[in-house]
Amino acid sequence: MTSSTPPMNPGDEAPAGTPGTGEDICPACAGSGKQADGKACPNCGGSGTITEGIGGG
Repeated sequence: MTSSTPPMNPGDEAPAGTPGTGEDICPACAGSGKQADGKACPNCGGSGTITEGIGGG
């Protein structure tokens, strides 16, 4: 059986689409998707965004 959930990056708190989460700018690369050396950001996998829990309470 294969999963339809996209792989998570190290900066993600939960898989995309998980209730109570949202997309935010990656704090490691400021949304550029790249490191200073031009390589893909390892925190967001080069997307520039991470999935994180959104506030409540």
